[in-house]
Amino acid sequence: MKYVSTRGGGAPVTLSEAVQRGLAPDGGLYVPQRFPSLAPGTLDGAETLAQVAARLLAPFFASDPLRGALDEICREAFTFPVPLEALRDGTAVLELFHGPTAAFKDVGARFLAGVLSRARGDDARPLTILVATSGDTGGAVAAAFHGKPGVEVAVLYPAGMVSPRQEKQLTTWGGNVRAFAVRGDFDACQRLVKAAMADDALRRERRLSSANSISIGRLLPQMAYYAWASLLWMRGHGAPPGFIVPTGNLGNAAAALWARRIGVPIREVVLATNANPSITAFTGGAEWAPLPTVATLATAMDVGDPSNMERVLHLFGGGAAARGALRAELVADDEIRRVIRQGPADWGETWDPHTATAVAVRERLPDEGWIIVSTAHPAKFEAVVEPLVGREVPVPPELQALLDRPSHAEQIEPTLEAFREALGQG
Repeated sequence: MKYVSTRGGGAPVTLSEAVQRGLAPDGGLYVPQRFPSLAPGTLDGAETLAQVAARLLAPFFASDPLRGALDEICREAFTFPVPLEALRDGTAVLELFHGPTAAFKDVGARFLAGVLSRARGDDARPLTILVATSGDTGGAVAAAFHGKPGVEVAVLYPAGMVSPRQEKQLTTWGGNVRAFAVRGDFDACQRLVKAAMADDALRRERRLSSANSISIGRLLPQMAYYAWASLLWMRGHGAPPGFIVPTGNLGNAAAALWARRIGVPIREVVLATNANPSITAFTGGAEWAPLPTVATLATAMDVGDPSNMERVLHLFGGGAAARGALRAELVADDEIRRVIRQGPADWGETWDPHTATAVAVRERLPDEGWIIVSTAHPAKFEAVVEPLVGREVPVPPELQALLDRPSHAEQIEPTLEAFREALGQG
């Protein structure tokens, strides 16, 4: 199995090379040169998420130096539960927030850390991981890489645009993890990471890689929980489920679409967005075009220029085909508030603002057979959730431990020059 750029430039590379580079030399994102087909019986007898992941991802590691380590990487990454809980009306919720930072990003970040820590080769320079975050990604990456020898992490987040508890998860690590509060929005942070990855001067000084969903090492393991949930659903219902996926940067959604492409039994993938309209404008008939970022209650999905749209367009072979294959629904803040307020009574659940977008979309769909993808614990967004539900949301122990630690972040302007200078001062 080889990997190529969405933009068609450069020679095919191995998975290890694609993960270490993060971004292709032509600025595109790495995708499989071809998608394998899931052979019948591949997942038979798989009883844990780690087993499902190792079997599902084996073809993607074929011919890679790390293929022999795949089982171990999966066992290290998937150490927390990912339950599928039944709700009402032929609906279930896939809870992806039981990892160390209480968000779905823990899955991809821990897997990526396992791959990169084994893929250093003969280069003795420390590996610098760059990650732009609108909230959850940075904390998950920091937790996954903190204390790992030979690895430095630079977390870039939009100053004043993440929740206080999210910011704690970005800024309390120290050691080999540095946090940069960028005076701009998430798209500015994302542009900085892409510019740094393409900067020849920085690349001569450092071995750079990305832990954003531009990294294929993040998307591949996310396919595994869609396969896991589909397997559990099929055992109980005998028919493929549909998934409703909260999405901003389209990484989680791209993983679901990839899983469906290789043959995981998924009936449909519906995208739930917040008030940022670039995705729904496209699926509604407009040509693909990034739009200015809109600030919403679902802050981690505040993305106007989702980088994984390149992978989605590549998957379907162009804009017209992608538009015909995708279904997306926009959920405004008022509806997010309503869903959170009524969640305990209507669903017996307390929702975070991001999962609430998926719940709102589920309530628009008349048929049954849906899995809501729950991406974060509601305690991470207590300022939004608690006034709406009228009670305090218990904080998971892992999150509480971070909240008790001191924070430190370095403020920078949203320019490559400012970021390069700040990196050099570390």
